[in-house]
Amino acid sequence: MLKRSLITLIFSSFLFSCLQEEKTNELPNFVFILADDLGYGEVGVFDQEFIETPNIDRLAKEGMILTDHYTGSPVCAPARSVLLTGLHSGKNPIRGNDEWRERGNVWSFKAMFEDPKLEGQRPMPDSIITVAKFLQTKGYKTGMIGKWGLGAPNTESIPNNKGFDFFYGYNCQRQAHTLYPSHLWRNKEKHVLNNKIVNKGKLPEGLDSNKAESYKDYNQNDYGPTLMHNEALGFLDRNKDNKFFLYYASPLPHLPLQAPEKWVNYYREKFGEEEPYLGDKGYYPNFSPKATYAAMISYLDQQVGEIVSKLKEIGQYKNTFIIFSSDNGPTHKEQVDIHFFNSAGIFVNSKTTVKGSVNEGGIRVPSIATWPKRIKAGSKSDHPSTFYDYFATVSDIIGEAPPYAIDGISYYPTLIGKKQKKHEYLYWEFPAYGGQQAIRINQWKGVKKDLFKGSSELKLYNLDDDPKERNNLASNYPKIVEKMEKYMNQAHTEAKIEKFKIPILDN
Repeated sequence: MLKRSLITLIFSSFLFSCLQEEKTNELPNFVFILADDLGYGEVGVFDQEFIETPNIDRLAKEGMILTDHYTGSPVCAPARSVLLTGLHSGKNPIRGNDEWRERGNVWSFKAMFEDPKLEGQRPMPDSIITVAKFLQTKGYKTGMIGKWGLGAPNTESIPNNKGFDFFYGYNCQRQAHTLYPSHLWRNKEKHVLNNKIVNKGKLPEGLDSNKAESYKDYNQNDYGPTLMHNEALGFLDRNKDNKFFLYYASPLPHLPLQAPEKWVNYYREKFGEEEPYLGDKGYYPNFSPKATYAAMISYLDQQVGEIVSKLKEIGQYKNTFIIFSSDNGPTHKEQVDIHFFNSAGIFVNSKTTVKGSVNEGGIRVPSIATWPKRIKAGSKSDHPSTFYDYFATVSDIIGEAPPYAIDGISYYPTLIGKKQKKHEYLYWEFPAYGGQQAIRINQWKGVKKDLFKGSSELKLYNLDDDPKERNNLASNYPKIVEKMEKYMNQAHTEAKIEKFKIPILDN
């Protein structure tokens, strides 16, 4: 009897072990591909007419299009902070871009190369736990490739201290204003590249602006997006036998206008002759700006295809949960003709409604979710979701609670066709471009601007009928306005960093 009980115990332990191993093996890998300044209408599957994105379109056909997915903020750093922390911009420690100017000449490529203390943005607090750190503690190998922007090299807020086993890319988002940088970072070490430092500004006098050779100094040897992409593929190769999380924060298609010659030539032929861009104090000149901008997006698309191919090669594609999205809407800079490309898609193409704005063109982003093992191919969802939902979704998928209270709600049920819990509201605040707030409740969108001038009346839009936000219905629906005002007051907390404070909200 004792022998039989012992055999039963051993067999039960073995079976439990096998079941646990099977459960562990069923957990997916996670890949989040974040484009930079990619507009809602700049991808083929979101009705782009001129720029070709077959790989991103294929990803959509093999998964789910998220038509109503939002970034966390209309510019770089806060959007990334919201994504990684699960905290919306009314609570997030990083609510805007903060270049930490009091350190010195922070916009000089040369000064930053010589003194890393001038690099980077203001750091996240030590207390912040990112989704990467969360997954790392659950046994995942974690990699971050691309643009960081959430803490300078001499702070504790660098990728390797915020949950990433491996990092390669730009620590500083200002450095990403050249795609041929003097250096990138591999973990905590500077990787010096075979590029010379070229100052931004107008095309030098004496050069013929109508000749392509006049622009040769702006295209050099080591192209940052290619180097980073190779590191991303390497990370996947090294971790083919592990569960992994890859956060691939590409600098494309954020300006400057620099792209592989093969793709630029392709679009030069497609678009024909165009007016050169002669440059300004913030950006490099370019011989064929439209062709180069399109080339940047098609090169990003090529890289998405290669990531998928690598996942298939290592046998991990079917059980990898991939999100493709963008950190905010398209740029309003003149060298990118957002009217020609219809970059904002179904929203308004204007300087005040795209990047830097809480209007739909600034915060609703082209988004795709693919996970062949769980997500139905060719599906689509209009469930309103946002970057601060990602942490909650990852937590839900692996069956582990987040380490602290976050603002997100898992959209995993939507992905697998189950009943979805909805937010009472989605919320944004942005302490720049005049000071802004926005809120969405079902189909209703509320917007406030110019908050640094004082109190601002909320404008109300019905997104079902008016996605371009042209018809202010506030006077017709006072109860909805009142509800939104209540939720906005509830969502806002006073920013700890002075630059991120909006005084009227704290009175």
